[in-house]
Amino acid sequence: MEDDLVSEDDILLWSEKDFHDAAKRNDTGKMLELINRGVHVRAKNKLDRKALHWAAGAGHEQALRLLLDYDREVDERDIFGMNALLLASWFGHLKILQILVSCGAKLNCENKDGLSMLHCAAQRGHISVLEFIMEDLEDMCLDRVDESGKTALHLAAEHGQLEVVDFLIGMACTHGLKDKEENTAMHLAAKGGHTEVLQKIVEAGVDVDEKNVDGLTALHLAADGGHYECVKLLVESGCNVNAQTNRNMNALHYVAQHGFDKDANLLLDAGIHIDAVDHQHLTPLHLAVFNNHAEIVRLLIDAECDLDVPDLRQQTALHIAAEHGWQDLAEMMLISGVNLNLTDKQKKTCLEVAARGNHVILVDMIIKADRFYKWEKDHMGSEQGSWVGRHLSFKQDHQPETQHLRSVLWSLATKHLCRGEWKILAQYWGFSDAHIRAVEQQWTGMKSFKEHGHRMLLIWLHGVVMAGENPIKRLYEGLVEISRTDLAECIRQKANAETSSPKMCSAM
Repeated sequence: MEDDLVSEDDILLWSEKDFHDAAKRNDTGKMLELINRGVHVRAKNKLDRKALHWAAGAGHEQALRLLLDYDREVDERDIFGMNALLLASWFGHLKILQILVSCGAKLNCENKDGLSMLHCAAQRGHISVLEFIMEDLEDMCLDRVDESGKTALHLAAEHGQLEVVDFLIGMACTHGLKDKEENTAMHLAAKGGHTEVLQKIVEAGVDVDEKNVDGLTALHLAADGGHYECVKLLVESGCNVNAQTNRNMNALHYVAQHGFDKDANLLLDAGIHIDAVDHQHLTPLHLAVFNNHAEIVRLLIDAECDLDVPDLRQQTALHIAAEHGWQDLAEMMLISGVNLNLTDKQKKTCLEVAARGNHVILVDMIIKADRFYKWEKDHMGSEQGSWVGRHLSFKQDHQPETQHLRSVLWSLATKHLCRGEWKILAQYWGFSDAHIRAVEQQWTGMKSFKEHGHRMLLIWLHGVVMAGENPIKRLYEGLVEISRTDLAECIRQKANAETSSPKMCSAM
């Protein structure tokens, strides 16, 4: 084979590539053969790496010693700034490191990121290399920083190197130093979810409430990553659970945003401010709803959060649920009781937002809730409690007990009521103009009024059932009121035709 370039993408000759490959696999026989044939021992590839780099990085003592007989330029760096000494430290080859030091390798070298051999060994967890560097070499600065301002302790904490952290603390490194983003080693351990490392640093006496450049404490970072054990450790260490970042976020904002319910429970038990607002006036509830985290919403509601706090757009959490059509989240808030009269910056109520988004089922749910709130207020202190003990829901009714009556209402809306009559009935039964407009927002064609009437009747039925009234009697009275006496009697007979539920007329 002629000794041409390996390829257009490389700058090595075939003999030089063979030499590199032999160094990678510690094949000293092949290396000697190529040397005797006149190979260029210091030839570099396109990454500026030569055989000495490969031998040092791979930990091949025999290949390294052979190369040192022909190549004494041990401090040459590749395009990343890595020389043989740094590669040996990075990969944890103590014997290689010792050989290079004895050959006069420069001890205070660093790569393009400012990593020294101390940084390399600490980040990678090579404790024996660290011990050699600190105990056998002179003038090694334990708190030396890289280009990002990180010390060996920062890097060990960031990468979860517990044994290294223990060693460095034992060597009396400075625990509370900050990098260029003002993170301490504790911040980095919490961010990475390294609980045992975090424990070690906390025990060293670092201020657990120290903030970085963005105002984040270790608790914020642990919460943002969903690192439950770290969150628990920091809470038990007495950290300020209500600490806020530069954007006014507390730890609960982060767990609500990501849906970490276990962490949320822990923070709620620790007494965190449940209704804190961030720079956009968002509460944890806003974030939980926006990201559709139902379990977090349930936890916050159970903890009695304020459901009516508006954000910068004047939207409540229910506005957000209405905008996205999230029925389950809306159901939880509606059952807990919300102010349905609040408007956003566009002067829209959550009912209008849901209607505009064509979230038909959600529109009906909000109207049911609004009518229920009014009934509840009217009966406060009198016969209140007729619904207590029942399962309160504002979703579509699929109960077997109401199936026959629902089919009657369907027939009434689609076959008997004329255009506009459903509205007259609705007004008689106390539906507001806003309720009617929201129902009418749905468009299914020229016969939309049939669908509108059916929806109105089912909403009405929900209220009658919750009030414990007789739906057949109330329906009869309503039809008489709109001058459809003949239809009233017909519908009454159809409704009473169901004999499988004898208590239907009275119990409902």
